[in-house]
Amino acid sequence: MPKVTMPQLGETVAEGTVTKWFKAVGEPVDKGEALFEVSTDKVDTEIPSPAGGTLTAILVPAGQTVDVGTTLGLIDEEPEAAAGDAPRARPGARLDVEDGAVDSPLPATSTRRAGGAGAERLSPVVRRLLAEHHLEPGDVLGTGPAGRITREDVLAHVAAVSAPAGDEAAAVSPVVRRLLREHGLSISDVTGTGPGGRVQRRDVEAAAAALAAGSRADEVVPFSTIRRLTAEHMVRSKATSAHTLMVREIDYENVERARRRHGPSFKEREGFSLTYLPFNAVATVQALGEFPHLNASVGDDALVVHAAVNLGIAVDLDGQGLVVPVVRDAAALTLREMAVRVRALATGARSKRLTVDDMSHGTFTITNPGPYGTLMTGAIINQPQVAILATDGVSRKPVVVTGADGEELIAIHSIGLVALTFDHRVIDGAYAARFLARLAEILETRDWASEL
Repeated sequence: MPKVTMPQLGETVAEGTVTKWFKAVGEPVDKGEALFEVSTDKVDTEIPSPAGGTLTAILVPAGQTVDVGTTLGLIDEEPEAAAGDAPRARPGARLDVEDGAVDSPLPATSTRRAGGAGAERLSPVVRRLLAEHHLEPGDVLGTGPAGRITREDVLAHVAAVSAPAGDEAAAVSPVVRRLLREHGLSISDVTGTGPGGRVQRRDVEAAAAALAAGSRADEVVPFSTIRRLTAEHMVRSKATSAHTLMVREIDYENVERARRRHGPSFKEREGFSLTYLPFNAVATVQALGEFPHLNASVGDDALVVHAAVNLGIAVDLDGQGLVVPVVRDAAALTLREMAVRVRALATGARSKRLTVDDMSHGTFTITNPGPYGTLMTGAIINQPQVAILATDGVSRKPVVVTGADGEELIAIHSIGLVALTFDHRVIDGAYAARFLARLAEILETRDWASEL
């Protein structure tokens, strides 16, 4: 019987906390399907099931911290799961379809298969009734064992959708009846917006939301593991470093011309838009090569200047917390490679697919609130680093430029601010200012178009 164990999520990680089980004991699970979530001091990660079958035991409940290698649960590996056959129906699973919306505890992929490949589990009578009324299996709420569709289910569905408009109690689908029951509502509590005033699923959900809003009180949201650790890290950083902020205006017109010229072909080739972030990242890495004391950490009464630039990119997890995946050996990457690598890390962080190693050994960090139109951000240093760069919003503004014959002209350029927070214990203002001046020069003069 396959065991579910606490994985090794990083070379320095010895333990992890089970924060959530996605399956209950007795539920089927496919190999590779997300089974549980683990939290460490750096990352929350969804762990896939090592085998297909039925989860027969959970030995470590959510909220418990255990060592790497500890057995967390057991799976009874069924032959059909191992062979990759059609998915088994989950106990109590139902396919409820109305107005094009699917309501099911099954994942979307399993839902689609249940409506097609699951048809062989139907009786001849049910198949005939479905065909007569031009229905698909996924159109009907199954109330039989394991959610199987019975003859009565088909007849009830047909009666509901064909009931006269005035017969309000009957002219609702099984989905609506279930929702009314779950929310403690009667048909008279809901205003129908369907044909002939028929009550639909969205009507019940709207009525339930309005009822909840009327009785709403202050919500207490406990800190998640990652939110608590982020808070502790930020407070510790402010107490450790002598934070100092320095800001520089950047004329991004050179970058903008490259984006306008090559952006469409880049998106067609790579599948995502070419933003300002990879330009800022490449320019930052180049500037750090000339100002290495910013690519450093504070050691034991000493400044540790790192040989390689491992560039951290701060990623917001939809308000749930902040993580900093790391682009290793960033100086070796081209502009296109940087864009692809940053995109992959951000996507992996938000989908909880990164490991602790993906977020370790950073030497300098960029935080990028610019897409939200920020003006200037004083970021907190990511310890034990000595600096962090915030790249804020870029907008079109009138600027003074020098014409071909030396006269001053007014032009419209893309302008933004970059803000460097540095540790004044080890970095002086003049050094930080020269770094920002060099960063601006690179962004404003480098031949970006040739790199795309």
